[in-house]
Amino acid sequence: MRHIISVLVENEFGVLSRVAGLFSGRGFNIESLCVAETLDPTISTMTIVTSGNEAIIEQVLKQLNKLINVIKVVDFKELDYVSREMVLVKVNAEERTRAEILRMTEIFRGKIIDVSPKTYTLLITGDDEKLRAFLTLIKPLGIKELVRTGPIAIARGEKVIKLKDKPLEGGEEDG
Repeated sequence: MRHIISVLVENEFGVLSRVAGLFSGRGFNIESLCVAETLDPTISTMTIVTSGNEAIIEQVLKQLNKLINVIKVVDFKELDYVSREMVLVKVNAEERTRAEILRMTEIFRGKIIDVSPKTYTLLITGDDEKLRAFLTLIKPLGIKELVRTGPIAIARGEKVIKLKDKPLEGGEEDG
């Protein structure tokens, strides 16, 4: 089963390496990984996507919690959450296909973020299903290059991930 795990960590040298090493050292696979600072520049959030049975995931969560620079670990499996991915895709933009590319990008609420005489670079965000559908439709027009983030996630509603008994942004916490 696929799990999206959010890990609050101290924003220090070597933390990413230790977290990745935990996974590889135990034979666990990281399907995607996104890391960025929070509102507090001394804290980062890692969004890790991994798969495994409940015993494996429980082991991963316990091992993550034991790492020194880890502040909080949350498995979104138990929460109501929203998640999004992003894809940047460079496509052939020949004169005969430009209108079709524009139409598809608009339908999927994407943006054209770069234009050259022969290519368009498109930005699309959404869930995995939406991105796969877009890529399936745009592929016949000629994908030249593609990069993708993997999901990032956040709890729905008032729920926030707490840091040392207070929310990261200084707001109210719902549990």
